[in-house]
Amino acid sequence: MNDVATTKRVIPDRLGTKASRMLGSWEILLLGVAVLIFIFNSLASPYFLNAWNLSDATFNFTEKAMIAFAMALLVIAGEIDLSVAAIIALASTAMGAAAQAGIGTPGLVTIGIGTGLVCGAFNGLLVAGLRLPSIVVTIGTMSLFRGISYIVLGDQAYGKYPESFAYFGQGYVAWVFSFEFVLFIVLAIAFSVLLHATNFGRQIYVIGNNEFAARFSGIPVERVKFILFLLTGLMAGVASVCLTSRLGSTRPSIAQGWELEIVTMVVLGGVSILGGAGTIAGVVIAAFVMGLVTFGLGLLNVPGIVMSIFVGLLLIITIAVPIITRRIREMSR
Repeated sequence: MNDVATTKRVIPDRLGTKASRMLGSWEILLLGVAVLIFIFNSLASPYFLNAWNLSDATFNFTEKAMIAFAMALLVIAGEIDLSVAAIIALASTAMGAAAQAGIGTPGLVTIGIGTGLVCGAFNGLLVAGLRLPSIVVTIGTMSLFRGISYIVLGDQAYGKYPESFAYFGQGYVAWVFSFEFVLFIVLAIAFSVLLHATNFGRQIYVIGNNEFAARFSGIPVERVKFILFLLTGLMAGVASVCLTSRLGSTRPSIAQGWELEIVTMVVLGGVSILGGAGTIAGVVIAAFVMGLVTFGLGLLNVPGIVMSIFVGLLLIITIAVPIITRRIREMSR
C-alpha cells in the first residue's frame, strides 16, 4: 500500500519541448520540399538564381503570408475568416478615395489599416459576440465588403497615389531586401513569440482543442476570439497598404481569390483545419514553398489558370492526407 501511495505517476508532455513544437516532423518535411523546389527551379530556368529575380519572387507570398500568420492563430482557435481578401479590397478602396481627396501617405496608411481593424471588429462582434458560425459570417462579409468596393468604384479605378506611398510595396530596405520582405520577417518573429511564448498563445491552443473545457478553465473565450478577428483584420489592412502601394492602383477586383491561397498556406504549414495544432514556423515554410512554386511556374510561362488549379489541388491534398493517414492507422490497430 505504501509503495502504491508513494509511487508518482509521470504524465509525458504530448507537445514535447519548445524546439520540437517549433520544428516538428511536418515542418522538416516541408522544408525538404522547399529545398527540392529550389533546386528544380534553379535547373529549370537560368534566370532563377539571379538575386533580383529571387527578390521579386518574395512578392508572390509576402502580402498573403502577413494575413496567413493571423489566420493561423484563428484556425488553431477553431475559427476561420474567409473575408480577408474582401477586406483588402475595401481598405484599398478607402485609401484610393482618400488619395483622390489629396490626403498624404501617413493618412492613407492610417485609413488602410483602420479599415482593416473595423472590418475585423465587425467579424469579431458577429462571431464572438453573437456566437454565430465564423464560416457563415465571413462568407457573408466577404460579399458585403467587396460589394461595397464595387458600388463605390464600379468599373473605374483609383490611381493618383502620392509618390512616397510607393515605398511600402516597391521600396527596398537594403540591396535586394524589399520593405515587404523585411516586414514579413518581423511579423513572422512577432507572431511566433505571440503564439509559442505567451499565455495568450496557450489560450488559443486550449480553445482550439476543447472550447467547452476552456470556458470552465476560466479562459475568456469570446474575448480571445474577438482579438483574433481584430488581428486578422489588422493584417489584412497592412497587406492592403503593401499591395495597393505595389500595384499603384485600386480596383474592386484587387486580391480576388486570395482567401483560398491564404487558407492553403495555413493548412500546408501544418495547422490543423479542425483547430488545436499548428506552428508559425510551418506557415513561414509553406509561404516560401508556395512562393517558389508560383514563381518557378511563372518563369516557365505556365498560365495563371494552371497555378490556380495547383493551389486548389494542394489545399485538397494537405487536408486529405492527414485524415486518410489517421484512418489507416486506426484500421491497422
